Amino acid sequence: MTSPPGTLGGALAAGVVVLDGGLSTELEFRGHDVSSALWSARLLRDDPRAIADVHAAFAAAGAQVATTASYQASLPGFAAAGIGAVEAAALIASSVHLARDGLAAAGATGWVAGSVGPYGAFLADGSEYRGDYVATTSVAALRAFHRPRLELLAEAGADVLACETVPAAAEVEALLAEIDRLGVPAWLSLTTVTGADGVPRTRQGEPLAGVVAMARDVPAVVAVGVNCSDPAGVVPAVRVAAVAGKPVVASPNSGEVWDAGARRWTGSPGVGDVDGWLAAGARLVGGCCRVRPADVHAIAEAAVAAVTLRSAQRGGTARKCATPG
Repeated sequence: MTSPPGTLGGALAAGVVVLDGGLSTELEFRGHDVSSALWSARLLRDDPRAIADVHAAFAAAGAQVATTASYQASLPGFAAAGIGAVEAAALIASSVHLARDGLAAAGATGWVAGSVGPYGAFLADGSEYRGDYVATTSVAALRAFHRPRLELLAEAGADVLACETVPAAAEVEALLAEIDRLGVPAWLSLTTVTGADGVPRTRQGEPLAGVVAMARDVPAVVAVGVNCSDPAGVVPAVRVAAVAGKPVVASPNSGEVWDAGARRWTGSPGVGDVDGWLAAGARLVGGCCRVRPADVHAIAEAAVAAVTLRSAQRGGTARKCATPG
């Protein structure tokens, strides 16, 4: 494995980077209760070592990015759970330190991505998979909601901000405005669906091409793509996401579907066609809900094999998975 420039953006320019998997669902697999409105963020206060252990497990499996346990860790969310603003801010910052602790425990020197979940994650009603809240929540209000967490994660030293599972164009607009204002490296990934016509769309039904194109002129955005989506829709979404002119993120679920009403997963697991993602142009690859360390190991192996094969076909020196150290 080669050593790229120190930034994630530089690594993506040099090759493929492997993300981690579903931190919250791995915690659940290990017996932790993530059923509250805070989801895994509860453990930032109640069992931080468990979070670091999961980061270590993903790093040992081949993940080069540790995504923090801050997806559902907003100031309003903590306030609703009776946690004051000062403690809440410290807990959000601690998610960055726990990710670094996990990397160190695995003997890895990867990048820490500060996870920023959508407004729907704070609502804790499954609405990040619908995006219907944008009808009653203005772009200005969405910016105000996201701003404190973005700032706290950046101040805590996250290498990149991971704006994830975004379901609608209005929230993309809000996040891009805040990312541009901060000037901190970030990636943007949407949760999408692909209809019978083969066109990838946001959960609000907006064509993905027009939404990801909004990121083209935001210099701080180092990648765009999809996460928390069905693996079957990744390849068409990756092809469309390339219109933004940025490296593309592919980080789908296991293939199972979350039933928000019953609060359980349904369907059969399967990480998907990683070779197809890479052939379509994905550079930042990993998994989301229900994707475990063993799955990340398989993704990492597929990434190395695909890049090595492509280099051999060109007759050049292999450009392997980028590593930060």
